[in-house]
Amino acid sequence: MTITQLRYVLAVAEHKNFTLAAEKCFVTQPTLSMQIQKIEEELSILIFDRSKKPIQLTDIGQKIVNQAKNIVNEAGRIQDIVEQQKGFVGGEFRLGIIPTVMPTLLPMFLNNFIKKYPKVKLIIEELNTEEIITKLNNGHLDAAIAATPLMEEKIKEVVLYFEPFVAYIPESHQQFKKEEITISDLNLDEILLLQDGHCFRDGVLNLCKNNPKSGFSHFQIESGSFETLIKLADEGLGTTLLPFLHTLDLKEADKTKLRHFAEPKPAREVSLIFPKSELKMHIIDALRTTIAGVIKGAIVFQNVQIVSPLKSK
Repeated sequence: MTITQLRYVLAVAEHKNFTLAAEKCFVTQPTLSMQIQKIEEELSILIFDRSKKPIQLTDIGQKIVNQAKNIVNEAGRIQDIVEQQKGFVGGEFRLGIIPTVMPTLLPMFLNNFIKKYPKVKLIIEELNTEEIITKLNNGHLDAAIAATPLMEEKIKEVVLYFEPFVAYIPESHQQFKKEEITISDLNLDEILLLQDGHCFRDGVLNLCKNNPKSGFSHFQIESGSFETLIKLADEGLGTTLLPFLHTLDLKEADKTKLRHFAEPKPAREVSLIFPKSELKMHIIDALRTTIAGVIKGAIVFQNVQIVSPLKSK
């Protein structure tokens, strides 16, 4: 059997369809089917139960797929070793970034990275945390930037920075006169939230969950963007919380409505995450170094308290 044949097996196991798997592998469906049949004949077993729709793995097929993942990963590691020995940093690299980090962090490091590493072809996707975890585990992403800790067994996390939460309070609100606020000042009944699926939303809910002033049966407006939440707050519909980097590009008039928290400041941990197989580590290290170089001047807060990005159960 060959590495290519094992990749075909993994593709069918993932998509549960020979035609779709062939498209993803850029081969014809008869070619893919024939190669998988060769493995089954060589091993004298059936990897897939073709009588079921969608196609299912047999019991022995599931064991073969688990081992095939290890073999394909290790084959990729050989190429990594060769490239690192040659000092080559290049090739295709698929990076996922969560929506609440993408618009602020990406412009800070992308230009520097592509100038320094012109042989790397970055393919960047904006994805929520759940999508990122799925794609990392399926091998469809090489790395991602997300709020952590995620407590995922197969994913490694390298912290990039800690980003404080900042309150946006309109002039009409009673908290506007305060120079800084505390968690006890928050009232979840008034806080405008991002839509469900954003880990920053879950972080805000986690921040407020131990606050006796806050309840969960409240009127709320949810949006997919911080810009909309800011406009709604200015209309007197409540307050909102923003990640620190997002506040840097606000208009000067809007910056007067920002209130920082007293220390220890609640903050989210933003990390570069990748499979524990640690493939393409030369590119991952290059990303980490580049981001660290541009972010250290923007984030100067030291005394922070990390807020979990995980949805409370």
